[in-house]
Amino acid sequence: MTEAVFFDILRQGLWTAVVMSAPLLGVALVAGVVVGLFQALTSVQEMTLTFVPKILAMLAVFWVSMSAMTALLVDFFQRQVIPAMIGG
Repeated sequence: MTEAVFFDILRQGLWTAVVMSAPLLGVALVAGVVVGLFQALTSVQEMTLTFVPKILAMLAVFWVSMSAMTALLVDFFQRQVIPAMIGG
């Protein structure tokens, strides 16, 4: 495996990681803004109020997108990693 192939696989792997984590991070961002706005409007400063809605929203999105994430990861391995490992 040459350096160019290695760095190309690394670049594709990083992009795959970004695409896989984007829905979870987006939901965490939106939930954090909504909870922060709610806390600012109501002056409720409960610490658990910031974590529980974010975790629940992220779990829901993870549950829904788990099959798409798995398919993306399997596709990456079948197209990039396995052929490079066997020298094809």
